[in-house]
Formats: sequence, C-alpha cells, structure tokens
Amino acid sequence: MSLNEDATPAPGNATPAPGNTVAQAGLPGVEQLAYHRLARLRPRYRWWRMLLTGLVGIALYIAILLIVIVPLAIVSMLVPGWGVDAQVLLTTSQYFDLDRPWLLVALVLPLILMIPALLLASRIVEGRGVGLLSSVTGRLRMGWLGRSLLLALAVFVVYFAVVLGWSALTGDAVTADFSHQGLWIMVLLVLLLIPFQAAAEEYVFRGYLMQLVGGWLRHPAFAILLPVPLFVLGHGYDIWGAASVGMFAIVAGWLTWRTGGLEAAISLHIVNNVLIFLLGSVTLVDANATSGTAVDLLASALAMVVYALLADRWAARLGIVRTARAASLTVGATGTHHLGPALQGRSARA
Repeated sequence: MSLNEDATPAPGNATPAPGNTVAQAGLPGVEQLAYHRLARLRPRYRWWRMLLTGLVGIALYIAILLIVIVPLAIVSMLVPGWGVDAQVLLTTSQYFDLDRPWLLVALVLPLILMIPALLLASRIVEGRGVGLLSSVTGRLRMGWLGRSLLLALAVFVVYFAVVLGWSALTGDAVTADFSHQGLWIMVLLVLLLIPFQAAAEEYVFRGYLMQLVGGWLRHPAFAILLPVPLFVLGHGYDIWGAASVGMFAIVAGWLTWRTGGLEAAISLHIVNNVLIFLLGSVTLVDANATSGTAVDLLASALAMVVYALLADRWAARLGIVRTARAASLTVGATGTHHLGPALQGRSARA
C-alpha cells in the first residue's frame, strides 16, 4: 500500500445521510473532528445510540458465544477425555501451558469474537460508517499498521533485551528452552490468534468506548481516561500489574487520538502480547504472571512512552491523517442541520 493511500481519507462506509446537501461555504459549525468525536459523523447519530450499540453488542456477543460453546459442551460429554479437559478449563488460572495449548485458544477466542459482535451491532444501530471505528478515513489503514508494527517490534525487542540482560547481570538464570514438544504448536497459535485478540480489545476499549465518551464530551482527556478503569478491571493483576495495564491503556488511547485511528495502538498491543507469549514459550518470561514490581512498571512505561512518541513523530512525517471533517451539511426532513460523514482529513502535523 502506498503512502498516498494512507494519507488520503477514503469514505468507505461513511456514506452521506439522506437529505438535501447544503454547500459548506458560508455555513458555520463545520469543524475538524478528532477520532474520539467520530460517532457524531454517523448518519443516525443521537446521543443515546452508542449506548444502544453496546447493549446490542453484548446480546450478540452472548449469542455468538452460545453458538460456539454449546456444541463444544455437548461434545465434551460424549468424547472420553474431553470432560476432564473441560474441568481443567473451568478451574485453571494458568491459561498459558505448553502441555495444553488449547487453553490459549479458550482464553483468546472469546475475546476475538468481540469484533464481529461490535461491528454488527454498530451497523445495526448506527447505520453506515462502521469503518469510522477504525480511523478517521473510515477504514483500517494497513500501510500505517504495518509501519507501526515494525516500530513497536524494534522498540520492544530492545526493551526485552535490556530486561533480560539486566536479569542475567543480577544473577537470575536466563536460559531459553526449545526442547518442549508443544513449543511450535504454541508459537503457531500465538502468531495466528494474538493479533486478533489484541485488535479486538482495541476496538472495544479504544474504539467503541472512546467514541462513546467523545460523543458527549469534547475534550480528548475524557475519552482517553474514562475507559481506563474498565480495561484494568478486565485484567486480574496485582497493584503494580494493574498500574502497568492502566499505563498501557492511557498510552494506547493517546496514540489513537493523536494518530486518528486504532492502528498504532493495535500494533503496540500485538507486539507486547506476542513477545510475552513467545518468550514464555521458551521459559524466558512467565506468561502467566499476574504480579510485578515498581521497577517493572517504570521499565514498561518507559518503553511504551518511547514507542508512542516515535509513532507520533513518524505519523506526522508520513502525513498520516488524524482528523476528519464533514465536506457538507445535510438537511433532514425537519429542516435541521446535521454534520455529514467524514469525507476530508487533516494531517498529524497540524
């Protein structure tokens, strides 16, 4: 994908709402809208619609889970050995186990299923423009996603190298173990599933929730910070681990607002999770860890901030679009003016 494809907004599903188009010239109120305000560009926008999207999304999510889980539950009662595995699934908190790679599938598949539930609910309730959950251009900008993935990988490879090097210098045993027979199955599952798991969490917590809050409150700080406690509560960590998760949520939210889309946050999430699971596969880190220290928090926070600042500067240099504006106003049947969907954009340099 060329740079021009990323820098030029595409309307995608953001089709103008029915009505008579009124020329933009001379009409007040047309403004540049940052990512968190994009819900206001949906053709059916009302202040309550995103709340309804959440309720419909939860209902669809439960339905999808039942469609997946019920057949598996029936099979587990009929197939010898599956019942034992089902008991392990219900009682364990150690979902990363090289002897039971299916536990990782059981952990991440329900998270991945949040994507179709959210996108379908958004389309049903809010109409066209589902792509605005991805970015101000109405789509996921694959070129920028690829570049930010490379940047995140570079930053976090250095971060983990420093962390592991420091552990070795302080006397901890740092030795990779490639001997486990389930290693390569786990590596394959991590590479196939974790990117979708990370993207799903970003669509819900930085996509839906940021735009829900941004539809009501203009300042981006509200949209960035208010979803953070929900994200933290979704991870069962101790105080230092929870603080690290909270820091991650703030950085990801800031990046989403600053770059006009989810791509940089998705990249951060993917690289962080994939590297932890891959290193856990060779016993260099504990992928099941739920506790940490103040030093862990400071080190991870530094890596995230470095990545965020570099990504922001790179997006500016590439001209990645970070805001959207309505190219026109629409007049509905009542004669009232509504902002049309995002048709033009503004560079991150602004």
